[in-house]
Amino acid sequence: MIHAIHDFSAKLRQPSVIGSLETYVAWRQEVRAAREGSLPEPPAPHSAPVSINLDLTTACNYKCTHCIDWDILNTKHRLIEADLRASIAHMAEHGLRSVILIGGGEPTLYPGFVDFVGFLKDLDLSVAVVSNGSRGDRLLGAVERMDERDWIRLSLDSGSNELFIAMHQPNGDTDLDEICSWAPKWKAANPKPRIGFSYIIVWQGATRDGETLHENIHEIALAAERAKEAEFDYISFKPVLERQEDGAEVMDPARADARLADVLGRIRGQVGQAQELADDGFEVYVSTNLASLEDGTWKDLAQQPQTCHMQALRQVLTPLGLYNCPAHRGVDKARIADKDAYADGEKAEATGAALGDILNEFDASHECREVTCLYHDVNWWIEDLIAGKAELVPGHESRDHFL
Repeated sequence: MIHAIHDFSAKLRQPSVIGSLETYVAWRQEVRAAREGSLPEPPAPHSAPVSINLDLTTACNYKCTHCIDWDILNTKHRLIEADLRASIAHMAEHGLRSVILIGGGEPTLYPGFVDFVGFLKDLDLSVAVVSNGSRGDRLLGAVERMDERDWIRLSLDSGSNELFIAMHQPNGDTDLDEICSWAPKWKAANPKPRIGFSYIIVWQGATRDGETLHENIHEIALAAERAKEAEFDYISFKPVLERQEDGAEVMDPARADARLADVLGRIRGQVGQAQELADDGFEVYVSTNLASLEDGTWKDLAQQPQTCHMQALRQVLTPLGLYNCPAHRGVDKARIADKDAYADGEKAEATGAALGDILNEFDASHECREVTCLYHDVNWWIEDLIAGKAELVPGHESRDHFL
């Protein structure tokens, strides 16, 4: 069963969003009809993605051994503030509903981070922040501007200070105790946004660039106890990803040193203990990827249609440019446009043309053949909508616009 946070078809059927999907489906139907009639393809509609991942910076004050974005950290690539704000404002006028500040580096290190969160909220966008938690003071400033649609999730991946430091290698004296001490302060300042504790599960044998990573299966339950005690609203568990030679982020449990069945048994035992802590004030999330790993269906999520439709509805804006998917962040073949892709109408039109090209040329059935994709189900559903095999029916308004 898909958790509500990953039920993207339900999110796209919300009355506040369904228009963007209808526009996209109509365009792709026109494209297919033009091809069948050997006619010129219609241009992309003047629209923006519903949701973006925004990498504010490549700067990071950690050296996490399991970081998937290791190669681009602390590089000289920068966003230009004026162009960035112009791009976000333009997108907000043309269908953008949510921004997730995540990836590349640590978002709270971006100069003017708190002010930028305020800028996003002034545009009435839903805002999420994925952070390492090292700048609790800046997150406090952001929390004060947030509302019930928003959330902050800390990437912590451990239950003890010792393992936290070994895995994350933070600069200075930051440790898990210090980071978790901020959660009650954020809740006291503003209880509306949800605060989450993220736990990437690493098994023995997992690597990054050939370097062995620290296993953390044994601290899953301990982390859940810590998260609940520190007043987090939830803890979420997902499996570690590794980067292939072609740049794609993939889940590769075959690299586990022990038999996969043994690894999964240990994970189930620990997650089961964590789930016993769930109550009305504390939730335990098992990601779609982890659930598929446990039930043996994870390879099914890599069976994509030729066209990844979600790349039109959810994109990744970074200091290196605009990309079609978080799983291909920084990969040339997934690059749609420059970092000022939506800075004005002319650039947005050129970006629309580039999007049309990549929708035609990026063969997801091949490029994503090893990616356990969260968008698997919604991509096939949109494929059926375009082919006339499914009907688009408006759904319930949840005000959750994060894709």
